[in-house]
Amino acid sequence: MQSKNWTKSNKPMILIKPKLSTYFSLGLVVLILIAGLVFILRDFAYVGSFGLWFYLIACPLITLVILMILVKLLAGYRFIAAGKDQIVVRMPLKSYQKVYPVTEILAWDEEKIMANKKEFKQLTVAFKDQQSISISNHEHESYDQLIKYLLKKAGKQKVKSKKA
Repeated sequence: MQSKNWTKSNKPMILIKPKLSTYFSLGLVVLILIAGLVFILRDFAYVGSFGLWFYLIACPLITLVILMILVKLLAGYRFIAAGKDQIVVRMPLKSYQKVYPVTEILAWDEEKIMANKKEFKQLTVAFKDQQSISISNHEHESYDQLIKYLLKKAGKQKVKSKKA
C-alpha cells in the first residue's frame, strides 16, 4: 500500500458528508411513525376503537410527517469535497456531480442561532450558475474545516452580516 505524502501543492481535500447519527435517529423516527400508522390502520380495520374522525385525521397527518422527514433525509444526502481551489458537490441519489472552481463562488454566508444552549450553524454557498448548497454543523461532518477553507480561499465573497 502506497503511503500518502501530502506536500504543500498536493493537500488532501476536505470531505463534508452527512453524519450517520443524524440519519440513524431520523430513520428510527420514521420506522416508529410507520409502525404507529400500521397500528392505527389495523385498529380501524379490525376493532374500530376510535371514531371515524380520529382515523380520518390521524392517518393523513402521520403520513405527511413521514413524507416530510423522508424528503428531508433524501434532499440533504450529499457529499461535498473542498480543496485544490475547487468545490466538488456530489448527490448520489440524483446521480449528480459538479466541480466548481473557487472563482465561481458568487457569495457565501453562515447563519448562527443559539437554541437550547447549543449553537446551530448553517452555511449557504451560491455559485455563478444559479446553484447553491446548504449544510449545517449538526447534520454534516467537517463543517468547521469548510468554513476555514472558504475564509481562506473565498473570503471576499462572504456576505457581510448586519448587526442590529
